[in-house]
Amino acid sequence: MKILMATMGLDIGGAETHIVELSKELKAQGHDVVVVSNGGVYVDEITAVGIRHYQAPLHRRSVGEMHRAKAILRQVIESERPDVVHAHARIPAFLCGQLKKKLDFAFVTSCHGVYQVSRALRLLSDWGERTLAVSEDIRDYLIREYGIPAQHISVTINGIDTEKFSPKISGERVRAELGLGTAPVLCHVCRLDAFTAPTARQIIRLAPQLTQAVPELRIVIVGGGEVYEELREQAREVNRRIGRDCLVLTGPRTDVNELVAACDAFVGVSRAALEAMSAEKPAVLSGAQGHTGLFTPELLEKAVDTNFCCRTDPVAEDGQLLEALVTALTLPAEEKARLGAYGRTVVREHYSVQRMTRDCLAVYEQVRHRKYRVVMSGYYGFSNAGDDAILQSIQQAIQKASDQVAITALSNDPELTERCYGMDALPRFRMRSVIKALRQCDALISGGGSLLQDRTSTRSILYYLAVIRLAQLMGKPVMLYANGIGPVQKKANRRRVRRTVERASLVTLRDHSSAEELRDMGVTREDLYVTADPVFHLDCAPEERSAQLLQGAGLSLGDKFVAVSVRDWPDSQEFFRGVAGLCDHLSRTYGLKVLFLLMQPSRDRAATQTVRECMEEPSWLLEESCTPSELMGVLGQAKLCLAMRLHTLIFSARVAVPVLGLVYDPKVDSYLRELEMPAAGCVDSFDLDKAVAQADRLMADYDGCRCRLREKSESLMLAAQKNEQMLLELLERSKK
Repeated sequence: MKILMATMGLDIGGAETHIVELSKELKAQGHDVVVVSNGGVYVDEITAVGIRHYQAPLHRRSVGEMHRAKAILRQVIESERPDVVHAHARIPAFLCGQLKKKLDFAFVTSCHGVYQVSRALRLLSDWGERTLAVSEDIRDYLIREYGIPAQHISVTINGIDTEKFSPKISGERVRAELGLGTAPVLCHVCRLDAFTAPTARQIIRLAPQLTQAVPELRIVIVGGGEVYEELREQAREVNRRIGRDCLVLTGPRTDVNELVAACDAFVGVSRAALEAMSAEKPAVLSGAQGHTGLFTPELLEKAVDTNFCCRTDPVAEDGQLLEALVTALTLPAEEKARLGAYGRTVVREHYSVQRMTRDCLAVYEQVRHRKYRVVMSGYYGFSNAGDDAILQSIQQAIQKASDQVAITALSNDPELTERCYGMDALPRFRMRSVIKALRQCDALISGGGSLLQDRTSTRSILYYLAVIRLAQLMGKPVMLYANGIGPVQKKANRRRVRRTVERASLVTLRDHSSAEELRDMGVTREDLYVTADPVFHLDCAPEERSAQLLQGAGLSLGDKFVAVSVRDWPDSQEFFRGVAGLCDHLSRTYGLKVLFLLMQPSRDRAATQTVRECMEEPSWLLEESCTPSELMGVLGQAKLCLAMRLHTLIFSARVAVPVLGLVYDPKVDSYLRELEMPAAGCVDSFDLDKAVAQADRLMADYDGCRCRLREKSESLMLAAQKNEQMLLELLERSKK
């Protein structure tokens, strides 16, 4: 990718170093990086590795300077045409946000700290399509103060180059340059602006007392900024009082790793503290926002939560900081080595540049523009594991086939869909948003699942047909993706479905009975492709997660159990009593524990409770909210599956666990025939004796049944792959 970084400047500072290290690592990994800033000491470092730099006054709030910076940014974006624009700090983000409205680029921001919040400043804040926060507390701040959806924020780190900041680096050159000799040295690195410089002021004020406690001490303060000259004058006055050059203010430097290597102890926060820790220096965490003290293993959790910025602790009083600094400077050699080694371990395990870069690339992938845009319409965002599995399966299959397809789902709960599956989602009934998405897309996917049916209601089928018709009126290709058709009972609805199917650009069906149903409606097109349900693509959760879920339900990983899934259905009390009897039989005869699953808790809980109350044998319930992959993982540990819901059957088939179906809808009967698996009976005519006999026949031929199901599942998995292959061909044709 080509990534454009927009930031205020490239002088000494934690955020600035973050940007430099990120840009260099992205470049090293083969990405093309461009930086726009007001310049600074790090410009030479980034240009030396082939990163282009453009100068713009992105550090000033005056209207004239912001207008000039915006013009330069626009020119750079139009000429460089980046895949992603990544803005750091409020002014660059605001200007990039303004330009995005006209230039329509992928836009990401990073938040490196908490800012002053006011009504006017909120108007100057644009957090992009996605935001990277460098700590959990900054993430919470963005949610609380700016209302950014939690799923749009990714927490990253301040990545440290552990080779650059290493105990192997020598500080001898710096000691010679600054005339430090063999004296003990305390180092502080910080941008010396009004807001960030209080600790530097405090160190200068405490210098006489520090030299009394640590004779011959030298204090090196690294950094430039708006109060640098003022602090340098204060340091000169203190040096005169002490009678020697104790305090050295270096101004902005790029050889911070050598300066840190020359010190015996460090005081500071955030990235600067982590760099010192990487070099195995004892670090006192103290800054403008708080004081945590000498970093030890006991402080790890607190330090990580604020990105080593100490925001949850009060600012240090002089005596408090003096005590911490003296302790750090007078540590016994063995303790100093132990703390230094621990600090480097923390950095290497949690704060590598490579991890920071991976975090950013993952966010870039979420927003960068693809060649194709697809809108998905289905029964999504209703906490139904079957339909959510369809959504997740289609998404994963398309992304595996091509990284050039961006997907937006129409969902009943867009925040839930975005949070669970990491895709863009829109409210399915907000028609203005739906129309806009359809107008901008390259194709509409309708499905999978049984969308075109009127058994639940005519309103449902009319909704899905209306979305399809809207797309067609806009001239967009429509794909019915692995649809299950029917039952469609009303004549008017059958005519509507026939017309819709005849006009669709591409039709794939999940089973042969759906093709037969369309033929019965009068569909004459020859290109009806029978593939398979998309869920045959879905991978199940790891065995460790399945074990956790089973343990939470009261079972162990090695227990033999039958997984049972039932749903609400009118006038079904006798049926539920029959299912309870069948569960009791499986428990008594085959020693199977009975574990109930909730595929859609709001629709399944009451029915599940009814069956459990009718049972004589004990039963268990998996209460924990599960993703489709997790439910599939649990089913993979079962001996047998007894299921009313279609996608419980499909999950079970996907992991080759034999199934007994409970038929409440023709689609269940149809897929049982497709899988060559038996039905225990129908809701409206359930016969317990026949169900028991069917279960006994299955268990008598269990190994053969499982072998056949495994072969069938592999065949359907291959068939399911045709769906996205045909979609990509459709998208390619649409671009010609």
